[in-house]
Amino acid sequence: MDIKKTFLEWPVLRQLTGGDPLGRGNAVQSPRTRAITPRTATADKVVQSVCPYCAVGCGQRVFVKDGHVTQIEGDPDSPVSRGRLCPKGSASEQLVNSPGRATTMLYRRPRSRQWERIGVEQATDMIADRMVESRRKRWQDTDDEGRPLRRTMGIAALGGATLDNEENYLIKKLFTALGAIQIENQARI
Repeated sequence: MDIKKTFLEWPVLRQLTGGDPLGRGNAVQSPRTRAITPRTATADKVVQSVCPYCAVGCGQRVFVKDGHVTQIEGDPDSPVSRGRLCPKGSASEQLVNSPGRATTMLYRRPRSRQWERIGVEQATDMIADRMVESRRKRWQDTDDEGRPLRRTMGIAALGGATLDNEENYLIKKLFTALGAIQIENQARI
């Protein structure tokens, strides 16, 4: 090990002898640090999004390269969060890229112990068939005195905290059109 070379590369010495007396720039960077490129610099595109965790609605910038999310940061243009994210929001890139993330539909038949993979179209058809059947079985056209009800007690909706106003509006319209009256959202902050 060359002591002279090591001493001359010491950040404090570079800080005192160079043009960076406060040690906030090149004086404290090693050659390895200078060679590092941030994941945000190599992104193909940046997509604005909303954090999926709570009802606050913090803005996020999602950095994408080659069709894959490489980084998620707070959006400084967001009037809600002004570029800040909580620990869960800051870790949302891990949610997207986790090897344990479910990316296929799983179905367990009645009384079965095994899950089986099914296609999205098949799963959507199963849900639609069950909603129509439940609506048909529990439809109430009139009450005991003949007053019109035109509702079903067989379908209910519970919205989540990450739904925005537009999504809640569409869900409310859909379930009202189906005749459901139990429509709620747990994100009433």
